[in-house]
Amino acid sequence: MCIVGLGLIGGSMAIDLRKRKFTDHIIGVDNNKLHSETALKLGIADEVMNLKDGVKASDVVLIAVPVNAALKLLPEILDYVTNQVVTDVCSTKETIMKLVENHPKRSRFIGSHPMSGTENSGPWAAIPRLFDGKVAILCDIDKADEDTCNTIKEMYTALNMRLEYMNSKTHDVHVAYVSHISHICSYALAVTVLDKEKDEQQIFNLASGGFNSTARLAKSGAEMWTPIFTNNKDNVLEVMDTFIEKILAIRRCIKNERTDELTEFIEEANKIRRVLSK
Repeated sequence: MCIVGLGLIGGSMAIDLRKRKFTDHIIGVDNNKLHSETALKLGIADEVMNLKDGVKASDVVLIAVPVNAALKLLPEILDYVTNQVVTDVCSTKETIMKLVENHPKRSRFIGSHPMSGTENSGPWAAIPRLFDGKVAILCDIDKADEDTCNTIKEMYTALNMRLEYMNSKTHDVHVAYVSHISHICSYALAVTVLDKEKDEQQIFNLASGGFNSTARLAKSGAEMWTPIFTNNKDNVLEVMDTFIEKILAIRRCIKNERTDELTEFIEEANKIRRVLSK
């Protein structure tokens, strides 16, 4: 197996896919020398190669880099493919699928998105069991060969993930609402607090569980999330417009002391408990 991108996701997948016998040899590809060296020292990768040699020496190729990098690498990777199976783990799908829709090796590729992660990055952040019980989304599977689909299904089954199937356009709409807006809110909250509260020690002293859990995602790096937001721009902007409407509605309730409306708003929001407890 060749893993292109030896960070949190690629590294964590490598740990469990080796342990669970999906693969017995992992080739790492990463343009960051420190990542490559660390992955070798931690046993995440057995060897490191350049992209062309890594793809040609493997049976399965996993692209685990930010979406802007994946858009540059995927056509090149497919150029090197004979019968290898290729998948990516990017958080947006429609532009990736459009990019390779006419590539001669399109049927050897399937777009996927494991819905799991942490705010940390790099091979040193890789951990076992990161994906257990989470959902993996496979997109546009009708465009891929049957053995391609079966191999990627087997891979995610080895990671103990539940499989969902979507077309790439629908995927990007859904993740804008359940994932991308969460990060935007966290970034905005963190910058707001840093702007208004200049005493960093006070932030540390007063930060409770609520603030920590809400601001946790603000630790996620720009290298990954800037390309996601811009790549899924139309859906993200629509979600943000709706979110801003709700923020302004709460603001009006508080400003005008409309306690009944504010209570109704909060009780409506409380219904998310039922959805998340399924």
